[in-house]
Amino acid sequence: MLKLYHTPISPNSRRVWITLLEKQVEFELVKLNLDGDQFQPEFLKLNPFHHIPVLEDDDFSLFESLAILDYLEAKYPNPPLLPKDAKSLARVRMVELVTVNELMPLLLPLATQAWGIVEPDPQKQEKAKQQINIALGFFEDVLGDSQLFGGEGINRADIVAGTVVTQLPGIGMSLDNYPKLSAWTERLTQHPSWQKTQVSQQEMLGFISRLKARMQGPSNR
Repeated sequence: MLKLYHTPISPNSRRVWITLLEKQVEFELVKLNLDGDQFQPEFLKLNPFHHIPVLEDDDFSLFESLAILDYLEAKYPNPPLLPKDAKSLARVRMVELVTVNELMPLLLPLATQAWGIVEPDPQKQEKAKQQINIALGFFEDVLGDSQLFGGEGINRADIVAGTVVTQLPGIGMSLDNYPKLSAWTERLTQHPSWQKTQVSQQEMLGFISRLKARMQGPSNR
């Protein structure tokens, strides 16, 4: 049986979790708290870079969420989460890579300021929001008049972008200027796999508390 090492708060973990649910594959969830679990020798054998998620398939393990998604698509092709034609596939890849390379690095800095973990820096906040708006504008254009990036059905662009974009309003980044994208998030969050993987308020508060303790250092605990 497949085994997914994850933490619920992580967009990287969640996109794999959602994909497994969409593929209707039997798997086991192994939750890591990231307060030391990721440095245990057993886990470092699976991923020497001590990051999640990690997918273990019998004697084969792999990390990096997009690589895991490629593996799942190749091994479990039905239902397909990637289009076949060249242009549609390229659009999905662009959405995935813009999410990972442009949006993800801005998520934690904005979140830590929104949650009061670090002092707000208005200049850095504004720069980050400008960069995020560029990505959101791109997503709005790619989405067009479609219900989802996958058309009528969910695909990997929805899964990868959705795990990040749906978090933005919670850290002070409104989607009001992007009506198509805002409607897309509403549809996405009603999807069964989305609701099943939704982070609870208790988990969110616990994560914020641990992050605050870690970032502020032992002297402030």
